[in-house]
Formats: sequence, C-alpha cells, structure tokens
Amino acid sequence: MNEEHIAKIADELNLLPQHVTATARLLQQGATMPFIARYRKEVTGSLDEVAITAIRDRMAQLEELEKRRKSILKSLEERELLTDDLKEKILAAQSLTTLEDIYLPFRLKRRTRATVAREKGLEPLAKILFKQQEGTDPLTEAAIYIDPEKGVETKEDALDGSRDIIAEWVNEDREAREKMRTLYAQKGILRVRVIPGKESEGAKFRDYFDWEEPVSKTPSHRVLAMRRGEKEGFLGLRVSPPEDEALALLEDLFVKGENAASFQVKEAVRDSFRRLLSFAMETEIRLETKERADREAIRIFADSLRELLLAPPLGQKNLLAIDPGIRTGCKLACLDRQGKLLHTDTIYPFKSEKEISEAKESLSRLCVKYEVEAIAVGNGTGGRETESFVKGLNLPGNVPVVIVNESGASVYSASEVARAEFPDLDVSFRGAVSIGRRLMDPLAELVKIDPKSIGVGQYQHDVNQQALKGSLDDMVMSCVNAVGVEVNTASEQLLGYVSGLGPQLGKNIITHRNEHGPLLSRDELKKVKRMGLKAFEQAAGFLRIRGGKNPLDASAVHPESYPIVEAMARDLACSVKDLLDDERLRQQIDLSVYVTEKVGIPTLTDIMHELAKQGRDPRKQFESPGFAEGIKRSVICGQA
Repeated sequence: MNEEHIAKIADELNLLPQHVTATARLLQQGATMPFIARYRKEVTGSLDEVAITAIRDRMAQLEELEKRRKSILKSLEERELLTDDLKEKILAAQSLTTLEDIYLPFRLKRRTRATVAREKGLEPLAKILFKQQEGTDPLTEAAIYIDPEKGVETKEDALDGSRDIIAEWVNEDREAREKMRTLYAQKGILRVRVIPGKESEGAKFRDYFDWEEPVSKTPSHRVLAMRRGEKEGFLGLRVSPPEDEALALLEDLFVKGENAASFQVKEAVRDSFRRLLSFAMETEIRLETKERADREAIRIFADSLRELLLAPPLGQKNLLAIDPGIRTGCKLACLDRQGKLLHTDTIYPFKSEKEISEAKESLSRLCVKYEVEAIAVGNGTGGRETESFVKGLNLPGNVPVVIVNESGASVYSASEVARAEFPDLDVSFRGAVSIGRRLMDPLAELVKIDPKSIGVGQYQHDVNQQALKGSLDDMVMSCVNAVGVEVNTASEQLLGYVSGLGPQLGKNIITHRNEHGPLLSRDELKKVKRMGLKAFEQAAGFLRIRGGKNPLDASAVHPESYPIVEAMARDLACSVKDLLDDERLRQQIDLSVYVTEKVGIPTLTDIMHELAKQGRDPRKQFESPGFAEGIKRSVICGQA
C-alpha cells in the first residue's frame, strides 16, 4: 500500500489517514462498499458509501499514474535519455497531464516538419536564433547552412526549417502548455456550425446550427448534444480562445527582444500556436469537457436509477397487470401474491362498442376469479386512456388502479432472463408480467434489466460506457443491499447483486434451494457450493431468512454480532426473541458494557436499531400515484 497515495487521498477528501488506510486495505482484501459501510464502521470512522467509492476511485487513478510513471522512466532509461533532473521532475509529477507534458519532448514521434529540419542539420541555426542576441543577422547565419544536397537551397529554406524546430520547442514547452491550458479553460469559446447542406437532414440539432458560448459555462447536456450532432455528421464543433490573447501569452514567454532574431522567433511562435499548440489544447479541452459532461450525466442517471429502484413496493398482492395498447389491444396478466403468472388475456377497450363491452366484462370477471387486490397499468402509449377505462368500471372492493413506469419492460420481454422464466409465453405478455411485478417490488424486478436500458438517463449511449456501467452497477448493488434480500424467494439476478455473491453464487443458491428446499438459517449458506468464508462474511448480513431457526436471521444484524445480542439477552434473563419483541427490555441495555477492541458504539447502535425494526423494509410506505381527476390533456408553454 502506497503511503504517499494514502496521505494524498486523506488530504484531498479531508479524511483521517488511518481511516483511508483501513478502507483501502479492506478494498484490497475484496470487501464490498456496502459491507464496509455497514459492518466496519469502527475501522473506517463510519465512512459512508460515497466516501468509500471516492477512496476506491482515487486509488485507481493514482495507481494508473504510477503505472504510467514507471513506463516513462523505463522508456527514457532504455533510450539513455534519463538524467537526474528529468527523473526528479517525473517523480514529482502529481497528475497524468503534468507527467505527459514533461515526457512530450522525449516521446517517440512520427516524422514532423521539425524532424525533417533536424535531418537537414538546421537545429544549430534554430538555437542561435532562439537566443535572440543583439547583432545576430538571421540571413548571415542562415547562409552557413545552405546545402542543396540536403534540400536547403536558399537562406529562406534554412530559416523556414529553423522556425519549424522552434515551433516544436514552443509546442512542447511545459510552462507554455500549462498557461495555454488555463487560457482555454477560462476563456475558450465553443463554436458550433451546421455542416453546409445538412440543414434539413440534421433538423433535430437546429438549436446548434449557429451557436457560441464559453466552454467554462456549457452544461453537460449541451456538450453531449453538440458532440452527438458532430458524430452524426451534422455539426462542426471547435474550441478556441481569443487568438490575440493566446499569441500575447506565448510571445511574453518566448520573444525576448525586438531584434531580427526575435522577429524569427515571433514568427515561429505564431506558427506553433496556429499549426500545433491550438490543436493540442483543443483536443485536451474537448476531452476534459466530455469527461466533465460524462460525470454529470452519469451522476444524474445514477440518482434517477436510485429513485426508481427504491420506489415504495406495494407488497404481496393478487395483481392484474395491463400493458396498454390502443391498436393492438391491452395485454393482461394475472399474478398471485408471489408474482406467479396465473392467466393472460387481451382486451380491446378502444375499438367497437362490442369489443369495449367484452373488455369490461373480461376485466370484471378476472378481478373476481383471481381475487384481484390491485391493478397495475403501464405508463406507455395508451396508459392514461387505459387507466381511465379501468377506473370507470366500478370494480368490486374498490380495487386501486396504479400507473407503473414501464421503461425497459420491452427490453426485459426479449431478454434471456424472460425467455428462461417464460419460454412459452408471447413477448407482449412478458411485458405485462414485468409491469405487475414492478408494482409489487420495483427493486426485485428491475434488477433483471440492464440498468442502461431502464430509461432514466439522457445520452446514455454517448457517455463513457465503462464509467456508466461501473456507476450504475455500484448503485444497483447499493440499493439491493440497503433493502436486503430474502434468500429463499429472491431471483438469481437479485442474489447476484448481494455483497460478496455475484452471478455464479446467486445461481448456486437457487440450485441449492431447488435441491434441498428452503434454507432455515444463515449458517446453512455455508453449504452452498463455492460459498467460502469470505463470501459468507460479505453476504450474510444482507440476506434475510424469515421464519428460520434464529430470529436474528431475518434482520440486518451480522452473524458475527450474534454473540453480542445473545449476551444482551442473557444479561436481561430473556431470550433473543423477547429482546426483539419487547422495547422495554431493549431500553434497559447499556451499550457501553458491550464495547470491545473490535466492536464500538457505531456497530452497537446499528444493532439496537435493527433489533427495534426487526428487518422491516427501509423503503417508504407505498402511496398510489395518479392523475388529477378531470385532466385530459397536457398544457405546454401556456397552450393546451
């Protein structure tokens, strides 16, 4: 473990070094963020998942920096270019950008104009001109380097080549790049123009046909929209600072006088900016704004996903789910309280009077036959009309009708998961089943779909896909473990997101259940194929076994803490179940009595909270949403 990295992260995140060290060590040992945040509070100083994620990601960045540093040092050493001064600068570099700036003059290059000029023997002339000494006559000096055999026919040829070399020096100068980078970030202007002849075809990007704004103020969604337009061939996008300021900045650095040699350097500086440095800086600022836009878009996507995943569940109810369809009919699926499919049908409530009458009759009959306790209606095309139709039936028992977000239901319907679950069921009915199950338990159903396909983000196909997947997977895992998973009823997909399990162990638990029946205790998890002690440690606290041998197995109390609860019960001369059921007994507990070297007040406080709630779902109570009565159409910008 790199102590410098630890100190740097602690300073950047304003954390104590010992807490960063402990977190980094747990991550290296394979611990997950939910496990560390929930069950290792004493060693991490009660860091939450956000802080743990920040430590993990920064560690990865610093490791990447170190890897690149070693690669550069090795390359320079092999080519015998590594001096003590250069090595010191490389070791002191604190970012990849700085590191690459230092290495740039020594990087193996393709043939450039400066390379050609050096081959012609013009570098000594470039050095003379670059000194800009009074009395230096560029033409007189250039005459010495005329060599027709090398392609230097005239004095001007010699001066042109020397300026090419100086231009490359300017482009590779570390201070120049740092100052230019700051100028682009602070005063760069993003300019977008429509590609001539693409006005009609690219009409969806018309807002950006003639657009300019400071790059520092461009919001993430506009950056991604412009880049998409550019990628699709409708827009041209450039970033540049005020040219006069850029040239003045460079001239202040490199032009040392007003003599003839300085004039040559000035010409080289201008050429360097227009031909080399401006393009390099534009590439950097475009990459930086893209990365910034990606981070913001991914953050919004992840936050929206969390809201959807942690939406309040209706719970176990007999359901009738409807996937709306005006032209092709509404697909119905009747589900029992465990989400098992009992019946499917299709109704046509928007066609002829006869079909409308038959639809009313079918719905009423199914509600009675399957003792329907709630009706789920997808919010896709025809959803509002279907909801109104169902609410107008005066169904028995005042059955609630709930609009359900169906984003991604079609993706699930055609997925391998759906085919394995319902091999003989038509794709359209699989969507209805998914809608119904989402109402029962959004989290349990949505984990079956690739998070990117749930449809709660913008430009998800334009952002860095690896970063997006990592962030969304982190969010799904966080949500799943925050709620907890009933091990005897959970799907393979849900189990796969439990801390320490993954897809294979999730599948093994299903196999074990099918072969041996339901698990009766958390300890039986150790009998699952390939369930090692490490995986058990990571997963056990997030898996629930309701009605098992030990009442604590239905809670978030980790098995490693069972002896503590048992000691509390013994000290009060009662059973663990009494402790769970009787608040008066719990109020008599003095937590300080149970503090040890490994277990402190944070863990003991969590245990007490868990004993009080006895494994209750942490999500909010379900409240049925709906449209205000009488609303039939949308109002946008003051127009109905």
